[in-house]
Amino acid sequence: IMFETFNVSSLHIAVQAVLALYAQWVNKDDHTDATPDLTGLVLDSGDGVTCAIPVADGFVVGSCIQEIPLGGRHVTQYFCDALTQRGEPVPPEQRMECARLAKENHGYVCKTIQEERSKFDKDPSRTKTFTGNHFKNKEPWEVSISHERFMGPEIFFTPEIIKSPAVPLPQVVDKCIMNCPIDYRRRLYSNIVLAGGTTCFQNYQSRLKRGVQEIVDARLQQAEAHTGTRPKDLPVQVFDHRKSQRYAAWLGGAFVASEPRFAPLFKTKKEYEEEGPACMRASAVLM
Repeated sequence: IMFETFNVSSLHIAVQAVLALYAQWVNKDDHTDATPDLTGLVLDSGDGVTCAIPVADGFVVGSCIQEIPLGGRHVTQYFCDALTQRGEPVPPEQRMECARLAKENHGYVCKTIQEERSKFDKDPSRTKTFTGNHFKNKEPWEVSISHERFMGPEIFFTPEIIKSPAVPLPQVVDKCIMNCPIDYRRRLYSNIVLAGGTTCFQNYQSRLKRGVQEIVDARLQQAEAHTGTRPKDLPVQVFDHRKSQRYAAWLGGAFVASEPRFAPLFKTKKEYEEEGPACMRASAVLM
């Protein structure tokens, strides 16, 4: 299709997680003279599922991929259910869209639920309003966005809120890395990259980093208790670029396509005309 329908001059098929690592490297200030670091864990959270994908030297460790059945759609549904339960005056046919926009504009990740609830009780200004007009009669309506601002995104860290059997996100990331070859684990912990629109919530990066670091520190303390020797500290690094991580794979793909050093990776239209579709069989994605 790409060669015959869209008439592209060359083509390379890559994994989204690898392209996200390219995007992370591009976003660094000192990337011009360096070699891309293609070892890291990409946490890709979209509309319906969240995946932890480990990449070692540019190759996905497929047997270690972890996922949970939670995504942006579930956060939107939580907002929608909260509006319904409070009887907010939003037209039923617009409730889901209202919930989505409220989530994107006002949702954020909190440090702890108890602390954030206390802040809401003391400061009424934390409750936001969202306005719109009815599709048919154009009558204006206004709804209040309250505790769901932080309770919606909290489902990734406390899934039991929506009675989901999913594992909390920090545990998913930790399990994914611990299943990988031991030689890569330290590098994976130090290069966790966020990708996908659902990772764009304010404080998402810091909450994930804190959760994974607590798990790692607890494991080091257990090792010290058993051996009597303190293992070397293992700092966790989580990188986010809220302006671009929603389109991380696209940004990485654009970079690869524009860099002359990656030209040997591409299959040209001439090769396709000589060999046919078989020319793409060397791609690791299709093997």
